[in-house]
Amino acid sequence: MKLASLFSGGKDSAYSAHLAMQQGHTISHLVTFQSENPTSYMFHHPNVWVTKLQAKSAGIPHLEFTTKGEKEKELADIESALSKLEVDGVVSGAVASVYQKERVDAICDKLGIKSIAPLWGRDQAEVAMEEAKTLDAIVVSVSADGLGKEWLGRKFDENCVNELVKLREKFRISVVGEGGEFDTLVLNAPFFTKKIKITDSEINWQGTMGTFNVKSASLV
Repeated sequence: MKLASLFSGGKDSAYSAHLAMQQGHTISHLVTFQSENPTSYMFHHPNVWVTKLQAKSAGIPHLEFTTKGEKEKELADIESALSKLEVDGVVSGAVASVYQKERVDAICDKLGIKSIAPLWGRDQAEVAMEEAKTLDAIVVSVSADGLGKEWLGRKFDENCVNELVKLREKFRISVVGEGGEFDTLVLNAPFFTKKIKITDSEINWQGTMGTFNVKSASLV
């Protein structure tokens, strides 16, 4: 099928797009939303601008849309964007978030297209470990107990996943960060032709949460 990918630049959306392509689907567009609300229920926020470089590396047309990120109202923005595309379906990175999955499903039903979620319902630790082995990604935001400033800019690797599993036992966090505990940024993926190199960055830390902000980057 010809699919549009809801693409944030993080590990879940990138890995879902990769799996969809492995299953024989064609990703015709990477669709990114820049939310004005950093705590949006639907959209990833930190470093979304880097999706331009990711799309260029992947050689896939990139569509960017802005949204105020208001709960429920932001769904109309997704529907409006997808309604303009001639696709058979949409691939998303939902793993366990019923809120996100049900809303993407409803939009797809309304538009008469398929909702494809390759990670849906799978064991979170298993998914995170696969992502760590397949993608080159870093942690770019943290906002949960057990995740301190030292996590910002950290490579999302197997050691990272093992630590997250232990933290889940203590703090009941999502190992994939789907509850907003952390966000990631993919620097390289199997469908990229070039890797993203960060040339300037800064850490913004506020009490118990913070972000790793990419100020400039290039393809190498």
